Amino acid sequence: MIHSGRDCFVDDFMNPGSFLRFGTMESGSLLSTGFSRALPPGPPGCLLPFRSDRSRELTVKFSKIGFCLRRFLANTPAALLRMITYIKQPHAREHRLIFKNVDREGWDPSIECYLRDGGYEDLKKAFTMQPKDITEEVKKSGLRGRGGAGFPTGMKWTFIPPNNTKPVYLVCNGDESEPGTFKDRYILHQDPHQLVEGMVIAAYAVGAKTAYIYIREEFPEAALLVERAIEEARSHNFLGKNVLGSGFDVEIYVHRGAGAYICGEETGLIESLEGKRPYPRIKPPYFPAALGLYMCPTIVNNVESLCHVKHIIRMGGDEYAKLGVARNTGTRILCVSGDVKNPGYFEVEVGKVTMRELLYDMCGGPKDGREFKAVIPGGSSSKILKCDEVFKLKNPDGSTRDLNFWDIQMDFDTLAACGSMAGSGGVIVLDDTRKMSWVLNNLNAFYAHESCGQCTPCREGSTWMKKISDRLVEGTASPADIETLESVAYQIDGRTICAFGEASSWPVEAIIGKFRDELLADTKESNAKLPCNPEAEAQRRFLQHA
Repeated sequence: MIHSGRDCFVDDFMNPGSFLRFGTMESGSLLSTGFSRALPPGPPGCLLPFRSDRSRELTVKFSKIGFCLRRFLANTPAALLRMITYIKQPHAREHRLIFKNVDREGWDPSIECYLRDGGYEDLKKAFTMQPKDITEEVKKSGLRGRGGAGFPTGMKWTFIPPNNTKPVYLVCNGDESEPGTFKDRYILHQDPHQLVEGMVIAAYAVGAKTAYIYIREEFPEAALLVERAIEEARSHNFLGKNVLGSGFDVEIYVHRGAGAYICGEETGLIESLEGKRPYPRIKPPYFPAALGLYMCPTIVNNVESLCHVKHIIRMGGDEYAKLGVARNTGTRILCVSGDVKNPGYFEVEVGKVTMRELLYDMCGGPKDGREFKAVIPGGSSSKILKCDEVFKLKNPDGSTRDLNFWDIQMDFDTLAACGSMAGSGGVIVLDDTRKMSWVLNNLNAFYAHESCGQCTPCREGSTWMKKISDRLVEGTASPADIETLESVAYQIDGRTICAFGEASSWPVEAIIGKFRDELLADTKESNAKLPCNPEAEAQRRFLQHA
């Protein structure tokens, strides 16, 4: 079996098939079987040690992957798993904290390896502290959520009602379904004990005795590896009753999703965890910290966010806050995909790397003979930025300054000031060979497919936008379609229960706003006389002959 791409999980970023045309690898990473989600990433041309009959077994349908993997993981020694793992040396500008052990030579996801490297020492230190002191350290660290919203993690923990008498739950959001994002899966695959340790510390801080790791359906091997890590941690008394003699009890359970993007939204995730259709809840009153899982206080944090907790305890909140820049502390993982020479993950201090340094120094610049055209900086739901833009930013004293696209610092506040967002850290790069009508249609198709259907503006509007952009790429759109498309997007924005409405409309608003002339060039005035779709044409003919 030949591994043909360094990031063999990237075909999960977009809906099946579409990202293979868009991402960092050529079509098919394992014998072109579509089994690329099922093994750790490896270097191009890496020979995976399987017999031919074993290869045929691995080409079964996706529904049987879990069974094959269970046998594979149970019968494969750690040394062989290490052979499969791709060794990636950190870039000089990286600051590895969360990804210290990812793609590291000699590393495997077993608890023995983790303990040899000082694992669970931070948990022991946490048990010498009071829960409120841990929360205070996280607040002092300035850690902001790494799942997309960037909300201060320590502050979220304090939202649990002080007079609460109900059970408290901790939920780890491992649904990672934002197109362009591929960081959490590396933690789940290669360093699951880091997550388990961070979760136990967080559970102790917020008083949760039950915690869940919600893992998306498309990560079958991650679920198996995390379940194994949980069992190993329990056998060493890092989980269960009276953890390390502290008197604190906690259990962690893995819950598999069913492949829905909307479950990345915390209240939709909670509904799914309860066994219901994942319809997001209205906030207020259903803020999870007050009325979450089973109507009890619930803290929902991202995989990367929870991993940072253990490092904050080790370093101390003040020392951790020295990493990064003001209001944007610590490190974060940037996932670069698309039209660059060296796509992949890069863990950097927040705000210490500019767009130019990321794309040219770390990613090697554009492919030969091409030029950068635009960047989606925080996953597909963030607004696109043109590479020749100049932004007007306000200074603290009220004055303004010009900021060139290439000088944008990769932090939450700077990207927000430029009209986009840091989001989940998925940096999607487009060069001058990309037609924006195709990009727009690709995004619209994804969001139309993933809408949960609860809110009418989103349910109907996302499908309308997809149909209009279909006409755009087929060459049957008229100039008026661009105006209609923009109007539909603005009528979705801000009119839905959850942020999915904005996620689907913001890319449309930004692409039309910045590439209107290019989109209009793909339209014809005469197309206004064409029927909108085959159904409309059939109805017109029926009425003519009635």
